[in-house]
Amino acid sequence: MTSRLMGALLAAGLVCAAGEAGAQDRAVFGAAMDAFARRAMQRVEAAPGLVLAVVDERGLIHAAGFGVADVATGAAVTPDTRFYIASATKSFTALSFAVMARRDEVDLDAPLADWAPPSGVPGDIAARITLTDLLSHRSGVDNAPIAFRVAYSGDWTPEVLWRLTAETRPRDTPYGQFVYANSGYNLPTVLAERRWGRDWREMVEDEVLTPLGMTATTARIDEARASGAVVAAGHFGRIPGQPERSPLQKTDATMQSAGGLISTAHDMGLWLEAQINDGRVGGRQVFPSGLIASTHASRVAQDATFGPYVRTSYGLGWQVGRYGDDVLIHHFGNFSGSRAHVSFMPQRRLGVAVMVNEDAFAGDLADVVANYAYDWFAGLPDIEAVYDARLDALIAERDRRRTGVAGAVEARGKRARTLSLANAAYVGDFVNDAYGTLRIREAGERLSVAIGVQQALAEYLTEPEGLRVELTPFRGEGVVFKLDAAGRPTALVYQDAVFVRR
Repeated sequence: MTSRLMGALLAAGLVCAAGEAGAQDRAVFGAAMDAFARRAMQRVEAAPGLVLAVVDERGLIHAAGFGVADVATGAAVTPDTRFYIASATKSFTALSFAVMARRDEVDLDAPLADWAPPSGVPGDIAARITLTDLLSHRSGVDNAPIAFRVAYSGDWTPEVLWRLTAETRPRDTPYGQFVYANSGYNLPTVLAERRWGRDWREMVEDEVLTPLGMTATTARIDEARASGAVVAAGHFGRIPGQPERSPLQKTDATMQSAGGLISTAHDMGLWLEAQINDGRVGGRQVFPSGLIASTHASRVAQDATFGPYVRTSYGLGWQVGRYGDDVLIHHFGNFSGSRAHVSFMPQRRLGVAVMVNEDAFAGDLADVVANYAYDWFAGLPDIEAVYDARLDALIAERDRRRTGVAGAVEARGKRARTLSLANAAYVGDFVNDAYGTLRIREAGERLSVAIGVQQALAEYLTEPEGLRVELTPFRGEGVVFKLDAAGRPTALVYQDAVFVRR
């Protein structure tokens, strides 16, 4: 839409505040939104697929899908395609606890020791921190092994996670300071499962998804794939015009309470409608008045920016801040080729969800598309020219990242081998009680490294006896072997933990 057309529409009263949007205005917006999304997809070309939903207080304004869900199948994206929403899951988990608290089944502000069964969580921590502390990332504690196993390796059982509650440790940062961490959700859901006999998936289904009618939203991604539903795969736009399927795809074992739902544009429309209307959806009060609004309330301060967004605090599963002059309550998420943007403006009663199946080179496309919707309804002058410039900036950033990755790969390829022994000497299983079993194997002339569902070929570190591996794509990690007095690799260090050869 040109600025001249926008002006004419404004003069004619066809473009107005979201809360006043009529059917004609929605149609005009839908056409403009689709045209921009297509143009953005074509120009950026790194993401194979995108889906979006825009809502106001009356419900869904517009939903659309573009591109393909998976380059391996060519399945087209529609508003019913399921995309991984990653850390946007946190707001669902937090609301589940809030619903239980409203029924007086748990007190969000009571110490863990008051409601959780005796666990490995150190007594001084259990006697001090609360669900609110954990869910708002102000607890001052962490549990890295649980977070690693449930989100990355997938190597866990309920019994293993219960044992690992003993790995809960104080952070270097003090209690009351905002430090974002998945374990703030993973730890309480492990405790809750032991207390109430429901895992986090059942809790979210029972308390949130089923009441809202979000029938296509699930943590059971393997089941969704087996049912024939179209589930978007994660991709990387590293090569111009040739998005690649990520080698690390989500499975049931790595879908977890801090990032473990797939959803559709239609379902996310219901979710945002509930946020805007404080629990009312389709004219039905699904949750008690004030309950959802309570999760938006600030629980801990922060002073941060994320792209064009200012972040001033965090609630229960929600970032609180601004986009321009407007309050924006939001949560984003990304993981190994997937990116989600979920946000709403409470004063304007307008919300947007955008999911794309690429995150390393053009994941910010989700934010640009979402911002277009907000700015369109705000009547931004010369919106198409403004957003062409924003696409230019996104493309420049994409190219910068591509160049950086290519240069890093080339530089690493020139590294000298720093292992002192033949590859076969390093082959074996190395065990750490907290993190699991790291498997080193020969793969032709190279070594492969695997832990749980993660596996990758290794490169060399500059450090002696070291390997560099990307078990999570584009996140290099070191694996450094320790030799005994006889010169044999009997241990290694990974994730700052020692793994002993079995």
